Amino acid sequence: MLTNSSTLAGRRILVVEDEMLVAMSIEDTLAAAGGQVVGLAPSVSRALALIEETSPIDVVVLDMNLQGHSGIPVADACGEKSIPFLVLSGYGASALSGSAHTAPTLGKPFASEALVEAVEALLQHGDL
Repeated sequence: MLTNSSTLAGRRILVVEDEMLVAMSIEDTLAAAGGQVVGLAPSVSRALALIEETSPIDVVVLDMNLQGHSGIPVADACGEKSIPFLVLSGYGASALSGSAHTAPTLGKPFASEALVEAVEALLQHGDL
Protein backbone atom coordinates (compact mmCIF):
# COMPACT_ATOMS: atom_id res chain seq x y z
CA MET A 1 0.00 0.00 0.00
CA LEU A 2 1.32 3.42 -0.96
CA THR A 3 1.63 6.10 1.67
CA ASN A 4 2.50 9.76 1.47
CA SER A 5 5.55 9.32 3.67
CA SER A 6 7.73 8.98 0.58
CA THR A 7 10.16 11.49 -0.85
CA LEU A 8 7.35 12.58 -3.18
CA ALA A 9 5.72 14.55 -0.36
CA GLY A 10 5.22 18.07 -1.64
CA ARG A 11 6.96 17.41 -4.95
CA ARG A 12 5.35 19.07 -7.99
CA ILE A 13 4.88 16.62 -10.87
CA LEU A 14 3.67 17.12 -14.44
CA VAL A 15 2.12 14.06 -16.07
CA VAL A 16 2.33 13.96 -19.87
CA GLU A 17 0.14 11.07 -21.07
CA ASP A 18 -2.46 11.00 -23.86
CA GLU A 19 -4.56 8.11 -22.53
CA MET A 20 -6.77 9.84 -19.97
CA LEU A 21 -7.46 6.73 -17.87
CA VAL A 22 -3.73 6.01 -17.67
CA ALA A 23 -3.02 9.67 -16.83
CA MET A 24 -5.62 9.65 -14.05
CA SER A 25 -4.21 6.39 -12.68
CA ILE A 26 -0.71 7.90 -12.64
CA GLU A 27 -2.09 11.02 -10.94
CA ASP A 28 -3.84 8.92 -8.27
CA THR A 29 -0.70 6.85 -7.67
CA LEU A 30 1.57 9.88 -7.31
CA ALA A 31 -0.94 11.72 -5.11
CA ALA A 32 -1.27 8.66 -2.85
CA ALA A 33 2.52 8.79 -2.46
CA GLY A 34 2.36 12.44 -1.43
CA GLY A 35 3.15 14.06 -4.77
CA GLN A 36 1.29 17.09 -6.10
CA VAL A 37 0.31 16.66 -9.75
CA VAL A 38 0.39 20.17 -11.21
CA GLY A 39 -1.08 19.19 -14.55
CA LEU A 40 -2.12 16.46 -16.94
CA ALA A 41 -1.04 17.05 -20.54
CA PRO A 42 -2.44 14.83 -23.30
CA SER A 43 -0.42 16.43 -26.13
CA VAL A 44 2.99 17.86 -26.94
CA SER A 45 1.58 21.38 -27.26
CA ARG A 46 -0.21 21.25 -23.90
CA ALA A 47 2.87 19.80 -22.19
CA LEU A 48 5.09 22.54 -23.60
CA ALA A 49 2.60 25.20 -22.48
CA LEU A 50 2.45 23.76 -18.95
CA ILE A 51 6.24 23.60 -18.73
CA GLU A 52 6.38 27.31 -19.63
CA GLU A 53 3.46 28.37 -17.40
CA THR A 54 3.98 26.21 -14.32
CA SER A 55 6.77 26.83 -11.88
CA PRO A 56 8.33 25.06 -10.25
CA ILE A 57 8.03 21.57 -11.70
CA ASP A 58 10.17 19.05 -9.82
CA VAL A 59 9.78 16.16 -12.27
CA VAL A 60 7.91 15.23 -15.45
CA VAL A 61 6.46 11.79 -16.12
CA LEU A 62 6.50 11.59 -19.93
CA ASP A 63 4.83 9.17 -22.31
CA MET A 64 6.84 9.25 -25.55
CA ASN A 65 3.90 8.59 -27.88
CA LEU A 66 1.38 11.42 -27.58
CA GLN A 67 -1.56 11.13 -29.97
CA GLY A 68 0.77 9.69 -32.60
CA HIS A 69 3.43 12.39 -32.07
CA SER A 70 6.86 12.00 -30.51
CA GLY A 71 7.37 13.32 -26.99
CA ILE A 72 10.95 14.36 -27.89
CA PRO A 73 10.08 18.13 -27.94
CA VAL A 74 8.84 17.77 -24.36
CA ALA A 75 12.01 15.90 -23.36
CA ASP A 76 14.07 18.65 -24.98
CA ALA A 77 12.11 21.36 -23.11
CA CYS A 78 12.72 19.52 -19.84
CA GLY A 79 16.42 19.39 -20.63
CA GLU A 80 16.52 23.12 -21.41
CA LYS A 81 14.87 23.92 -18.08
CA SER A 82 16.85 21.31 -16.12
CA ILE A 83 13.66 19.45 -15.14
CA PRO A 84 14.32 15.75 -14.58
CA PHE A 85 11.94 13.45 -16.41
CA LEU A 86 10.95 9.81 -16.41
CA VAL A 87 10.06 8.27 -19.76
CA LEU A 88 7.11 5.89 -19.98
CA SER A 89 7.27 3.67 -23.02
CA GLY A 90 5.60 0.59 -24.34
CA TYR A 91 8.39 0.31 -26.92
CA GLY A 92 11.39 -0.02 -24.62
CA ALA A 93 14.46 2.16 -24.24
CA SER A 94 15.81 1.18 -27.67
CA ALA A 95 13.02 3.21 -29.34
CA LEU A 96 14.14 6.46 -27.69
CA SER A 97 16.17 9.18 -29.33
CA GLY A 98 17.35 12.71 -28.60
CA SER A 99 17.21 13.92 -24.98
CA ALA A 100 15.06 10.97 -24.01
CA HIS A 101 17.77 8.48 -24.94
CA THR A 102 19.59 8.93 -21.65
CA ALA A 103 16.52 9.44 -19.46
CA PRO A 104 15.36 6.79 -17.01
CA THR A 105 12.68 4.63 -18.63
CA LEU A 106 9.78 2.70 -17.15
CA GLY A 107 8.20 0.17 -19.47
CA LYS A 108 4.45 -0.06 -19.86
CA PRO A 109 2.57 -1.64 -18.26
CA PHE A 110 4.02 -0.92 -14.84
CA ALA A 111 3.01 -1.45 -11.23
CA SER A 112 2.11 1.59 -9.11
CA GLU A 113 4.95 0.84 -6.74
CA ALA A 114 7.43 0.75 -9.63
CA LEU A 115 6.26 4.19 -10.79
CA VAL A 116 6.67 5.71 -7.34
CA GLU A 117 10.09 4.07 -6.88
CA ALA A 118 11.28 5.35 -10.28
CA VAL A 119 10.14 8.92 -9.59
CA GLU A 120 11.68 8.83 -6.09
CA ALA A 121 14.98 7.56 -7.51
CA LEU A 122 14.98 10.30 -10.15
CA LEU A 123 14.36 12.98 -7.53
CA GLN A 124 16.95 11.62 -5.12
CA HIS A 125 19.73 10.83 -7.53
CA GLY A 126 18.95 12.61 -10.78
CA ASP A 127 18.71 9.28 -12.58
CA LEU A 128 17.90 5.63 -12.05
